[in-house]
Amino acid sequence: MDPSQLRVLAIHAHPDDVEFQCAGTLALLGQLGCHLTIATMTPGDCGSAELDSLQIAAIRRAEAAQAAACLKADYLCLEFQDLQIDHDSASRRRVTEVLRRTRPDLIFTAPPVDYMCDHEATSQLVRDACFCAPIPNYSTRAWDPAPPLPRIPHLYYVDPLEGVDHFHRPIPPQLVVETTPVFDLKLKMLACHASQRDWLLKQHGIDEYLDSCRKWSAERGRLIQAPHGEAFTQHTGHPYPRSNLLADLLGTRVTVLQQHSN
Repeated sequence: MDPSQLRVLAIHAHPDDVEFQCAGTLALLGQLGCHLTIATMTPGDCGSAELDSLQIAAIRRAEAAQAAACLKADYLCLEFQDLQIDHDSASRRRVTEVLRRTRPDLIFTAPPVDYMCDHEATSQLVRDACFCAPIPNYSTRAWDPAPPLPRIPHLYYVDPLEGVDHFHRPIPPQLVVETTPVFDLKLKMLACHASQRDWLLKQHGIDEYLDSCRKWSAERGRLIQAPHGEAFTQHTGHPYPRSNLLADLLGTRVTVLQQHSN
């Protein structure tokens, strides 16, 4: 397996979601030579109390592109709107077309259960798009459609916020990647999203934007007796790939906490 021939897509709902949940793992994969793409479903157009949606969207797209550039990754936005990501046929086609254009072997996306609708809809759409993308007769209705994928990509879910479900019950991850050597780079990427510190403080009462990242990274690191970590669960239901490509690529940096149950 030549990592330089592999393509990795991290697709989440909003700018900064990827940076919080899997930027360290992306950095490690980038060091191996994997081609990286970061995609956001929306440009974060509701992410301000002062600026209108067009103004804050422009700022947040630029911040996301700057963060992706830290990894020499491509960045794209699917141009859904905040709180308007619907799990429907038109949305499924749009996400499938992005998968066909980026042609990933490995995908990171939002978890099926999380604290808000955009995250959960993203998870469902990406899961469906992985299934649909290799089907030749599935049309995305794009004006210049990309060809089908050769196979279903390996699919991994990142943590839900705080690692809990809707009732604040823990959702144990399947595996943890030790990200200590690249944690400073992860913080650098997150710091690119300067518009969000004030927003989170006003909307959710959350301050210390970067410190929240430090605390959660250390929390996941403790699961494997390491300073920093990022946690994932692989989607291995029929007919998705069950081989653990992430562990194959990163070797001893991956600790498997739970084996596949299916």
